[in-house]
Amino acid sequence: MNISKYLGFALVGACALTACNKGGRSATNPGKYSSTTGIEYNTEEGMKVSDYQGIPEGPGLVFIEGGRTVLGSAEEDVAMTHDNLERTVTLASFYMDEVEVANIHWLEYLHYVRKDSAEEFYMSALPDTTVWARELSFNDPYVDYYLRYPGFRYFPVVGVSWLQANDFCTWRTAKVNEVLAGEASESGGGSRKGGLFSRKKNKGGDAAEGTSDNGGVKIAIENGNTLPNYRLPTEAEWEYAAQALIGTQETGNENQENKRIYPWDGRQVRNPYGKGRGQFLANFKRGRGDYAGIAGSLNDGAMITEQVFSYPPNDYGLYNMAGNVNEWVQDIYRPLSYEDVEDLNPFRRNGYLDPSEKYDKKGYQSLIDDHVRVYKGGSWRDVAYWLSPGTRRFMAEDSATATIGFRCAMINAGSNK
Repeated sequence: MNISKYLGFALVGACALTACNKGGRSATNPGKYSSTTGIEYNTEEGMKVSDYQGIPEGPGLVFIEGGRTVLGSAEEDVAMTHDNLERTVTLASFYMDEVEVANIHWLEYLHYVRKDSAEEFYMSALPDTTVWARELSFNDPYVDYYLRYPGFRYFPVVGVSWLQANDFCTWRTAKVNEVLAGEASESGGGSRKGGLFSRKKNKGGDAAEGTSDNGGVKIAIENGNTLPNYRLPTEAEWEYAAQALIGTQETGNENQENKRIYPWDGRQVRNPYGKGRGQFLANFKRGRGDYAGIAGSLNDGAMITEQVFSYPPNDYGLYNMAGNVNEWVQDIYRPLSYEDVEDLNPFRRNGYLDPSEKYDKKGYQSLIDDHVRVYKGGSWRDVAYWLSPGTRRFMAEDSATATIGFRCAMINAGSNK
């Protein structure tokens, strides 16, 4: 082999190792050749590296830029719980539903569950509409009509337990990714055409790995054309998103010099600006017996829940992060979570460091065990105190009321921000 030929091979090898691309390698530009072995991708011998242009857009989600914040109650601790003291934490960016899951979304869920699942599971997915029934109130119409009557389509679903909400998140993930995988297969693994909920059939291909045990599409994560799991937000994520302090931040100032009692500016619950001046910014109970104000001058205008797009959104673009319905979050409840959990993406998934054996539930001295979950946000039946993002309460994960709903969240995959 002469020296010129040897140099030629050397140059080709160097080009292969660096992929000869300008601007360096990245997730969206991995190069044509492996920088470890020099083997060409997407050949018979080489590994398949799918085209990736970033996480697909998930339906209903709003991007929440993470960062440092101070979590904890900014209100006077009138309940004397001392269970959410202020502390500094950092949260990674994530996505959250723009609105609470509404009746029409749950009815769609029931539609597909009835088609694809056993009757037993369908029955377990039905919300408990009897949560509206009260012995000394005439709420009977809500029992029969609230979930299914068309006029209530975009009212938040209630009567769902924490367990049911988790099942919904699992179904939503599978259904959305099934559609995405089918679209990617039809387009050869490339762009998504026809809209997120087009009715194209999945034809397999590189976007899917075959069929799962339950007959659904088995998604290949490596292809990057599907979404991470929809799930309930952690308590820290929910509280951070409700604060929406991004709206108070000055450009170039690394100090967070403002804080909010509610998910909006000011210390009051009424709108201080413009044409809506004087109107309430959330749906809540003003005082004993006052759910909506007087005829001709209604304050929040809602005796019970209100449509999910009612009232102004906060600075992240999220609606009803205070009032309307309380919302389930992932965490189990412990009064000492604020001092036990870590300060990066804090989350309490179990009783570690604070086991349930410490709480005498069997002796009726406590309500705490490993099956009680936190809910936050205040509701149409709560006074303004509970609208503050730092307040927290808990209930058994298999229980439901007319005042608790939920919304979904999702990680920001492929980013360290």
